[in-house]
Amino acid sequence: MREFHLIDASPFVFRAYFSLPTTMVDTSGRPANAVHGYASFLLRYLETEKPTHIAVAFDESLTTSFRNEIYPAYKAQRDLPPADLEAQFDDCRELTEAMGLTTFADLKYEADDFIATLVHRFRGDGNRFVVVSPDKDLAQLVSSAVTLFDFAKERRFGPEEVKVKFGVTPEQIADLLGLMGDAVDNIPGVKGIGAKTAVALLDAFGSLDALLEGLERVPALPIRGAKGIAVKLEASREIALLSRRLATVSIDAPAAVGPDALRLREPDRVRLEPLLARLGLGMVRRWGWGPT
Repeated sequence: MREFHLIDASPFVFRAYFSLPTTMVDTSGRPANAVHGYASFLLRYLETEKPTHIAVAFDESLTTSFRNEIYPAYKAQRDLPPADLEAQFDDCRELTEAMGLTTFADLKYEADDFIATLVHRFRGDGNRFVVVSPDKDLAQLVSSAVTLFDFAKERRFGPEEVKVKFGVTPEQIADLLGLMGDAVDNIPGVKGIGAKTAVALLDAFGSLDALLEGLERVPALPIRGAKGIAVKLEASREIALLSRRLATVSIDAPAAVGPDALRLREPDRVRLEPLLARLGLGMVRRWGWGPT
């Protein structure tokens, strides 16, 4: 039995970039605020959680995911990261690897997909998983063996907590997003159906598939505007199914590794020393991760 800690890096890098001053620079005078904030998070996580098996997944691009091939407008409303942040993502990944953690990134698959793939790959044998992210999409992975951990808010979500927060079970999260959409990722959903209605529909039918197969029963539901909802669903079948597909994490990301590949290694001190010097990351040395 192993416990795998799977970190979704991007939210922590973005949070650091927008919360710390750009006056934090490396030896070349380039902003290093995101790296400093991310390093602080990573060190605190390693110290408090003491994982033996851990991986960190990064998002490589906003425009090249397989989801963009399915739906070109996916995440199209988002601005590309500023150039000074883009460079810091590379530094964050290099730092992570030099500290002895395994990382994953790909132009076609997102961090969520790598996390889902690793959970799928290593499930069973009594293994447990801690998925470290504030992203609601990853709630669909939660089970008796998988906990979603919002580290910044110190909140852990098992199946019951997911039900309380979202009104649906983890297995219904993708269906929920298929109905209501997700403005953050520009997933359309069914126009006119919000979270409350989507939850009520899934409570009544159990799944999006069952709902679409039983639309004739929708007008009789004790939901405000039920007749109109049935009409909207009939007209938006394909949109609902497309939206669910966009919201569903993939288990096909290129992560053909064994469990020992995620074992926390000794830092690569030859690689780490010049990196710490360039970035001014004295905190890493103080925590005992730097060169001796």
